[in-house]
Amino acid sequence: MEETPDGQPVMVKPMQAFPITKDLVTDLSWAFEMNKKMVPVSGPKEFDWEFKQEEADRIQEFRACIECMLCVNTCHVLREHQKFDEFAGPRFFVRLAGLEMHPLDTKSRIPEIKEDFGLGYCNVTKCCTEVCPAGINITDNAIIPLKERVVTEYYDPLAIIAKKLGLRGK
Repeated sequence: MEETPDGQPVMVKPMQAFPITKDLVTDLSWAFEMNKKMVPVSGPKEFDWEFKQEEADRIQEFRACIECMLCVNTCHVLREHQKFDEFAGPRFFVRLAGLEMHPLDTKSRIPEIKEDFGLGYCNVTKCCTEVCPAGINITDNAIIPLKERVVTEYYDPLAIIAKKLGLRGK
């Protein structure tokens, strides 16, 4: 209601980022295909997983996503530049952050996040966070930590030396 002044009609229109199928219906097949590209949690084979509550709390926020795609629709990289083949978008960076930060996950997704999912295209305007109806702090809690992991993996000289010396794991 904040966007519609008093006495003015509420405008309902389809999402701009996706192709229109009919009326207000948009084609979200891109989202289904993107979701298939993500490797699920790969944890220990035994199911007696134990970890600290603060580790669980860190990723719990991401589970609140209702997949409404408002963050994707507002993202200029997808809406205006149509980088669907090169950029996963905020909804899927939330999913990737939840997977990458899972306390027992053994898979590193950093190379894919950098190359295949195009994290570098995000310029952190926070527009995705502003429209999230679930209140997920997409930029600060998902995208920026992923960017920090990419920087550590590929650009931090001390981390690169430590990795070569075998002083650092995942």
